[in-house]
Amino acid sequence: MKMNTWLKIKCRVFEIVEIAKPGDVVSKIFDIIIIALILISVVVVIESTVKVDIKTERFFQALNTFTVIVFTLEYAARIWTADLLHPDCTPGKARLKYIFSGMAIIDLLAILPFYFPYFIPMNLIVLRTLRVLRLLRVFKFNRYTDSLSTIGTVLKERGYQLISSIFVVMVLMVIASVLIYTFENPQQPEVFQNAFSGMWWAVATLTTVGYGDIYPITIAGKIFSAIIALLGIGLVAIPTGIISAGFIEQIETKHAQNEEHGEKCYCPYCGKKIK
Repeated sequence: MKMNTWLKIKCRVFEIVEIAKPGDVVSKIFDIIIIALILISVVVVIESTVKVDIKTERFFQALNTFTVIVFTLEYAARIWTADLLHPDCTPGKARLKYIFSGMAIIDLLAILPFYFPYFIPMNLIVLRTLRVLRLLRVFKFNRYTDSLSTIGTVLKERGYQLISSIFVVMVLMVIASVLIYTFENPQQPEVFQNAFSGMWWAVATLTTVGYGDIYPITIAGKIFSAIIALLGIGLVAIPTGIISAGFIEQIETKHAQNEEHGEKCYCPYCGKKIK
């Protein structure tokens, strides 16, 4: 009897910490609270870079402590209920599988900087650096928003294409950096000191940013810069096109799934719901 009650409690905790199902008010409130705390955490991190009075500093420290405690309890609850998330594994393997999953690692890295000083003596500079890890809490949004989940799916499915396109851009940058160094070094040895200086120029030119802090003055260098700038317009846009195509594919897939389940879908022409 006690075991059944304990299992019911565990199942209910699992339902609450996971994404809320339709009609589950408690789980929905929990999701909203976690999202609010994530936003508060980002505000606290930004506040740590601003000089404020002692009272304000203590208030934000208390706020940070509260958010860390909640995130720690959430992390512990997810580990406890991991066997329900992975029912095909033994409880021990299920927990290990969750602990080493991407989102669990992000959760752990987001809360660890708070606990480090209590267990490991640390230099103040190192501690301040580790506090940047708190920004990883932003990625917890991935659990509660379809948009971020879609981004993750697109990047995963289009990963090979993205890597291939980025590789082509990197190769072009290396070639461009060496060539611009060859053209400009004799005339601007203090500006184009080596190929690494040319790499900075190549990045700014290919991405069409054009900071203007380093630029060619020779005729050959200017002609080459124009060619690289034109190539950059097309090549740098390739990853954007791949991601856009992935988003369209995901949207069409979701619409098809909705139609299969008899749910309302949207007209591709007017955008209204089809009953």
